[in-house]
Amino acid sequence: MSRREGRSERIRARTARQELAAPFTIRRIGFVSLIDEEAVAIIERNADLILDEIGMEFRGDAETLDLFRKHGARVDGQRVRFDPGWCRDKIRTAPSVFTQHARNPARSVQIGGEAQVYCPSFGPPFVHDIEKGRRYATIQDFRDITKLHHSLAAVNHSGGVVVEPVDLAVPVRHLHMAHTHLTLNDKPFMGAVTAPERARDTIEMCRLAMGADFVDQNCVLYSVVNTNAPLVMDETMLWALKEYARAGQCTVVSPFVLGGAMSPVSIAATLAQVLAEVLASVALIQLIRPGAPAAFGTFFSPISLKTGAPTFGTPEGTQFQMCAKTLADRLGLPFHSVGALTASKVPDAQAGYESQAQLMGATMAGVNFIIHATGCLEGLLTTGYEKIVMDADRCSAMMRFVQGVDFSEAAQAMEAFQEVPPGGHFLGATHTRENFETAFWMGEMSDNGTYEQWSAEGALWEHERASLRVKKLLADYQPPAMDEAIRDSLDDFVARRTREIEGGRA
Repeated sequence: MSRREGRSERIRARTARQELAAPFTIRRIGFVSLIDEEAVAIIERNADLILDEIGMEFRGDAETLDLFRKHGARVDGQRVRFDPGWCRDKIRTAPSVFTQHARNPARSVQIGGEAQVYCPSFGPPFVHDIEKGRRYATIQDFRDITKLHHSLAAVNHSGGVVVEPVDLAVPVRHLHMAHTHLTLNDKPFMGAVTAPERARDTIEMCRLAMGADFVDQNCVLYSVVNTNAPLVMDETMLWALKEYARAGQCTVVSPFVLGGAMSPVSIAATLAQVLAEVLASVALIQLIRPGAPAAFGTFFSPISLKTGAPTFGTPEGTQFQMCAKTLADRLGLPFHSVGALTASKVPDAQAGYESQAQLMGATMAGVNFIIHATGCLEGLLTTGYEKIVMDADRCSAMMRFVQGVDFSEAAQAMEAFQEVPPGGHFLGATHTRENFETAFWMGEMSDNGTYEQWSAEGALWEHERASLRVKKLLADYQPPAMDEAIRDSLDDFVARRTREIEGGRA
């Protein structure tokens, strides 16, 4: 057997084991918090002052304003102000831990508690690969990327808008994206948030795929609404929030903040602002449907005060997460935040350094749901094919890291010391032979061979090896099983809704 064939055999064996991997990771280690009790008290007091004295605007929906007014908030036009403690009292009904059910029950994930979930990037209009370069994404790109995420054990979630399929008209894109998530992947996924009817369509498609009664009683969708910082929830996000809350589906309130532009230029001030926006918005979710699942989300990126551009992989981004997690825990909400972000345009050293710094920071911070964990390039303007598999390798390493150190009797390996004499080696020891495949984490993308081996196998850089792996995963892809009648019902729904939308009856 050649060296290349031997390497391929080892990869196939590891891949087979990964297919049996747990659908999410339970961390066995603590998380890093950079905020003490005194600082927490300061931030919570300041958030209360912001909500009491300044308030938050909920735009374009009189029903929401009436709901706030009915429950004792102070409404002035579209501005809503809250007495200190009012929002926290309403949030108490939100669950601290819940399950997002996948179409395949074996893929369902826990949200909150000690669970950690790794999810793809969301929203880029462009894709990139090393052969074709950067280009606008199509529905075929969306399908291929969804296939990759289905095949990668280190990716726990199918995501949402993994890329924008710009070859489809905006009013019908959500139908084809949800159809793809439900048919080409059986992991959980995200709902559309760009219009209330698109949220309703996504919910209805889940009902067709998983049963109406089941969907009405369980969380099957995890959807992110962004506040329009500072202190605004616009009508588009508000309407989506209402649809998912009414249906008992999870809504993540994630203020989108570019520090220095959409918040003051300090972490302490930004924490207070973000906390205020989450408090008010999650309180609304609980007013709509007490007990509806929700999460405390953050997207914080400092801007360069020289150029005004967002920056990624910075110390401040990680520091922010390591403070916000504690605030989320005090509210009893799962914590959602960002992962492997980078401003790099290609999967180069900058992409690796920035993405790993951000991903490691999120992992250490104890983020429950890490979005943008795979594929990000160009500050989320682009999803990179090679970057997806390179990032997934790092997610796999992070999963292993948070599982902690094994101190079991087997791991102590005392029999190995009895077997190997002083001055000997453990390579042939029984303990080594029994555990060599799982003892140490082994990634798919790093080349750990000698220079001569690397050269003989083509002297490939990592992004070139990643390109080959993408092609292999797509060539080997097998769609998850689906009942033919369910598939037909989804096909019919997409066709019918497309006709209605294009005919002006959205």
